[in-house]
Amino acid sequence: MNRNKFFTALLLTSVLTVSSLSGCGSSTAGQGAGSASTESADGKTGSGAAAADSTTSSQGSTDYGKTADASDMADVEQVGEDWMTPIRPDEVANGVYQASVDSSSSMFKIADCVLTVSDDSMTARLTMNGTGYLYLYMGTAEEAARADEADFIPFEEDETGAHTFTIPVKALDEGFPCAAFSKRKEQWYDRTLLVRSDSLPAEALLSSSKTEIDSLALENGEYTAEVTLHGGSGKAKVTSPAKITVADGTVTAEIIWSSNNYDYMKVNGVRYDPVSLEDHSVFEIPVDGFDYNMPVLADTTAMSTPHEIEYTLFFDSKTITKAE
Repeated sequence: MNRNKFFTALLLTSVLTVSSLSGCGSSTAGQGAGSASTESADGKTGSGAAAADSTTSSQGSTDYGKTADASDMADVEQVGEDWMTPIRPDEVANGVYQASVDSSSSMFKIADCVLTVSDDSMTARLTMNGTGYLYLYMGTAEEAARADEADFIPFEEDETGAHTFTIPVKALDEGFPCAAFSKRKEQWYDRTLLVRSDSLPAEALLSSSKTEIDSLALENGEYTAEVTLHGGSGKAKVTSPAKITVADGTVTAEIIWSSNNYDYMKVNGVRYDPVSLEDHSVFEIPVDGFDYNMPVLADTTAMSTPHEIEYTLFFDSKTITKAE
């Protein structure tokens, strides 16, 4: 009898011990799994971190109050040129135009710009070269950091997935501040942009001072006239005065570049090959008017990959002189 009681007590003790150990193991495993599943990117653990993440997400986690300092920015490049004067919307014909935009930063690359002029207002649709910016703000980075989010200009995706921004333009040939918010750095960067009037067709500029060839009543023969080159990096030059040839109302100019690194030019979409590449690139191109910035393209071979550069040539009618 005593022996049976002993075995019964021993069996009960074993059952209680196993039950206790199973309960402890279950609790520990549960805590371990919970810790692993709720660890957040910022190193917080536990259910509190998940709740905090949920709250942050609902309220918006991005801080738009940060601005980049000089150490975060690429070198600032000058926009515009000395000859430029602002051209207001009422001086531009209504229409939609391809336009070129100068940017003060090599990190803010614009692949395409479509300028829309309507009822004395202008907007530019900028297609970016990348997807690194979330917002633009028409002002400085400091102003953007203090501004209401409703004043930010968000990007839109076009049919190719490229980021585009549509911004107001108060004037052509006039630089304006345009802050850009970086997706990766989450801070505002100062940018200055300028929409170039010389990238528009001449007829778009109502205030153009272009002098038509016919109005000059030039006789057939050879002349010279002062010519000024604008555009590019500013390093290239052309010989001035240039030789001008008039034949039956058609005017051509001999353009002599300061180097022999240009292998063709384009005027109004037509390609012109050089007549000489010995010491300088020399071209004979048509002149469609005087006293305005005539747009041309010149392809340079000076860099690792040849590419076209936009220039303008200004032929001054007041300096036309009959060649001896």
